[in-house]
Amino acid sequence: MSLPPTRPHEQQRPDAPTVPIARVEPRTPALGTPALGTPAAAPGGSHAPAHARPAGDTTASTRTVVEATEARVAPRVVGLLVAVLGVVALAYVTRLALGTVWGQELDESALAGTSFGKGTLWKVGEPVLDVVSNSFVVLALGGAILISLLRRRWGLAAQVVVLVAGANLTTQILKHQVLERGHLGVLTERPGNSLPSGHTTVAASVSIALLLVVPRRMRPVVALLGAVYTALTGVSTLVGGWHRPSDVVAALLVVRVWTALVLALTPSTGIDRKAKHTSVGTTVHSTDDADVTMR
Repeated sequence: MSLPPTRPHEQQRPDAPTVPIARVEPRTPALGTPALGTPAAAPGGSHAPAHARPAGDTTASTRTVVEATEARVAPRVVGLLVAVLGVVALAYVTRLALGTVWGQELDESALAGTSFGKGTLWKVGEPVLDVVSNSFVVLALGGAILISLLRRRWGLAAQVVVLVAGANLTTQILKHQVLERGHLGVLTERPGNSLPSGHTTVAASVSIALLLVVPRRMRPVVALLGAVYTALTGVSTLVGGWHRPSDVVAALLVVRVWTALVLALTPSTGIDRKAKHTSVGTTVHSTDDADVTMR
């Protein structure tokens, strides 16, 4: 028995749904319910930061440790390299000035040239040299130590003591115990060795010590004043005929070597504190200047 044919408009399409779909009206979430994608509220009403990482994610912390290690190692390597280069330069200057005819003649020409205009220049140079004394070294070093202790930089206090004592002892030992001026037939008004210059060593080492202990915002001024004072001291020794040019250069190299060494071996208590991130959008720099920067 055959079924009656159905009308075209009554035929069911194969892709038509068999179950009617109910219409879903949008509903507003209840008050206090976090929106989709928003971190849930933590106890106490505060929300977790959007950039919070899972507890097992240590990539950022590992990167921070590596960067901090490199920041501590790199300056030490540079300091040791500068110290080695300073020793090489000091040996070269010493050899040239004390052991070669050309070097001795150059020093003697400069020493003889200081006689021209010495009367006028000496009026300025003599007071500068009169400042340098044992009491001056003690007072300057004591002041540098006091500044470092007030800033609670215990390691820095030890650094400046090593710097000033090491540089000045090295100069005196080299000049009186180790080095000798070769007798190469060059006429001189000052027989014997005078290299390195003790006055220049004192001026340079004290200037560097003060530069190391003062806060960062004061370092440009202290660096400028220290450089001017050291230069005046070195030139004054030449004007007074106390030293030759190589003596001043050698003194500066001695201070350079000791400065590089103490910086390369800086203890943790002598390093400036780094900035600390305390909250999202706020960075507190815990340096001596106590700067607070809001992003």
